[in-house]
Amino acid sequence: MKVLAFAATSSRQSINKQLVAYAGSVFSSGVVADASVNLIDLNDFEMPIYSSDREQESGIPQLAHDFAAQVKDADAIFVAYAEHNGSYTAAFKNVFDWVSRIDQKVYQGKPMLLLASSPGPGGAASVLSAATQSAPYFAGEVKATLSVASFYDNFDMEQGKLTNDELNAQLFTALTALK
Repeated sequence: MKVLAFAATSSRQSINKQLVAYAGSVFSSGVVADASVNLIDLNDFEMPIYSSDREQESGIPQLAHDFAAQVKDADAIFVAYAEHNGSYTAAFKNVFDWVSRIDQKVYQGKPMLLLASSPGPGGAASVLSAATQSAPYFAGEVKATLSVASFYDNFDMEQGKLTNDELNAQLFTALTALK
């Protein structure tokens, strides 16, 4: 099984990138032993801000096509959402907007695990809720979600893993839904 995993943020020190990387390692080592996880960085898909004028003048950037190809090549998708002012990051929204111009079915019918985390008690629940509700409109089959609040209290940055047993159990259950 091929998994495409990414944090929906351009932050180089993203806690959500740490979370999605951990989920990928648990999936490939404890849930589906022969899974390969392709952890990509949204910064590798930085494009001009989407506008219909720009699309008409210059067409769809190659990086949007490259991102869509990553989705097509995957059997499942793991996304960890950072929350900016209760919503998606501008970096993710821009990539999404460009890719949706290639095909509105951005997620191409793939099963998805949606994650979110924040340093505070909210756990980026607002953006996770929005993503969960909208994914089916873009051909995403959300199998499970998990919000991790108070990230630094529940994740060991040095070891790169969740330290909270209850959250680990919830993650394992969520990952098993993708088998």
